[in-house]
Amino acid sequence: MSNTPMAASPLTRAVLEIDEYASGLGWDQPARLFALVDTARLRAEEPALAAQLGLEDEQESSGLTPVEQDEIPANSPLDEFLATIAWPDAVAGCALTVERLMLPPSAEASVPEGLDDRKLARWVAEHPDRQEVRMTVAVLRDGARESALRLREKDAPTEVLTGSDLVPGLAEALAATFED
Repeated sequence: MSNTPMAASPLTRAVLEIDEYASGLGWDQPARLFALVDTARLRAEEPALAAQLGLEDEQESSGLTPVEQDEIPANSPLDEFLATIAWPDAVAGCALTVERLMLPPSAEASVPEGLDDRKLARWVAEHPDRQEVRMTVAVLRDGARESALRLREKDAPTEVLTGSDLVPGLAEALAATFED
């Protein structure tokens, strides 16, 4: 994607490409799962698919190509769904983009005790300091991780925060999809 900023690593570039794609779809979207495949391997082993994805003329040989997977079942909790995934060897990594409500750390002390998941979600949704955030998290088989966070109120490519440890729980869940 032409507007994706240049980044230091292929994994960071893939995360930013997925973030840009999700941004183009707008907010209030379902979670989306992507396989990450080595671009050079994809061109060599699946030239028809590479052509369909517009990769046949790319010069870069060290990139990762995100391939969106089938829609995640709406009624399935994300952690349970991820536990059912097993990737073929051709997949170098995977990524997930998901929207959530978050509270600043200062709000943690005011969380009422004893709330079940549904009541806690409602409490967070009604909290005046809540922030809507889109998280894109990616992991590779070798353990590398990257994340991008975009706040709805600062929805601009220059306001995307990246880092390897921004969403550690989700990164762990994605990494587990590669364990035997």
